[in-house]
Amino acid sequence: MTDYLSDLFGLKGKIAAVIGGGGFLCGEMAIALAKTGVKVAVIDQNMENINKVIDNITSNGGEASGFLLNVIDKENHTKCLTEILNKYNKVNILINGAGINAPTPLLDISIEEWNKIISVNLTGTLLGCQVFGKHMLDHKDGSIVNISSASAGPPLSKAFTYSVSKAGVRNLTQNLAREWATKGVRVNALRPGFFPTEWSKKHFIDKERENAILGHTPMQRYGRPDELVGAVLWLASNAASFVTGAEITVDGGFTAMTI
Repeated sequence: MTDYLSDLFGLKGKIAAVIGGGGFLCGEMAIALAKTGVKVAVIDQNMENINKVIDNITSNGGEASGFLLNVIDKENHTKCLTEILNKYNKVNILINGAGINAPTPLLDISIEEWNKIISVNLTGTLLGCQVFGKHMLDHKDGSIVNISSASAGPPLSKAFTYSVSKAGVRNLTQNLAREWATKGVRVNALRPGFFPTEWSKKHFIDKERENAILGHTPMQRYGRPDELVGAVLWLASNAASFVTGAEITVDGGFTAMTI
């Protein structure tokens, strides 16, 4: 039974690029991948955050390296991939999770803010898929996991531009899954529910909103970052070999709730 599970879900020896890997959720994914024997490229715009994740991985016997990335610059993606290939020779798994948000009321959203959020969340996802996806297509092997959101539809209040961007991520994921389904590259999306950071608690979630969120979540609590790990490891593994174009929801029942 142990051998069967290892063959089905085993990832040891694979190489993962985790964009947004210094962040709250993707950092946890990077750490989890390393625990399975994956060599992890932790990619972020903040070296301090990258190093925190790498320290966690290496202190537990895993292998990881850090790479800086400006997620809205295609040439920077190409440079980052080249650096990773120079070290690890291949990328089998891409977690595409860079993202930003803002609570600006709809009529007050500036075009600068709109463009910035769309650029990071949606265009950045596209560029990651283009650059790392091309490498995977060349080798006819790869699993891409884009990070969607509960806001992808129906949209969440107070997250107008973010919701639009995440709806785009879901659509992009489905488009790429269709295009690449016979070429050895699977493309799926992870749809987290509410996994609030300290920043989001400060800027988005007052007591009234918290009551609304938890009242609409059958489990009546927020998610923990480690509770996303199972879905990510599954999507990256051979156990999900016939899964592409899917949006996997991990939200404590939020999308199953009406009244």
